[in-house]
Amino acid sequence: METLKHKTKSAYEEMTKTHGYKNPMQSPSIKKVVISVGVGSVKDKAKIKLIEDRLSKITGQKAAARTAKVAIANFKSREGDLVGYQVTLRGARMHDFLEKLIHISLPRTKDFRGISRDAADDMGNYTLGIKEHTIFPETADEELKDVFGMAITIVTTAKSKKEVQAFLEHLGFPFKK
Repeated sequence: METLKHKTKSAYEEMTKTHGYKNPMQSPSIKKVVISVGVGSVKDKAKIKLIEDRLSKITGQKAAARTAKVAIANFKSREGDLVGYQVTLRGARMHDFLEKLIHISLPRTKDFRGISRDAADDMGNYTLGIKEHTIFPETADEELKDVFGMAITIVTTAKSKKEVQAFLEHLGFPFKK
């Protein structure tokens, strides 16, 4: 099986036909993957600790706490309150996480028919929302009452929406037909 790292290198030959690259450095590559979980509405300290622990297990890296930058009265948040956790993956951990996401976790999603092509933005990034963290194999022993969602942003060097869609399709992302 060809790994994600090898597919990224072969993207130049494949995408030159459609995008007209003249140099291998023009072909897109993945810079980083950012995984975010919000805990703004959760008041239970044990559940917040569980979210941090599970996110660290899923990504293989310690989750960094994110705090509110400004106070918002309607959300009952003050400046400095904990609003979520975030993990930024690069290099080998990034490639391992994406392999696990594409080949193991997404197919475990209930009623999975593919991911949306519309989640790509004009700056070459792709953001995927996951409703239940239990699709990851590290959380198999978990109770269903403490389920949380997350956002996974794949930051690429692609210049447009069409380019990032073609690149991720070449890497093997399961898009809807």
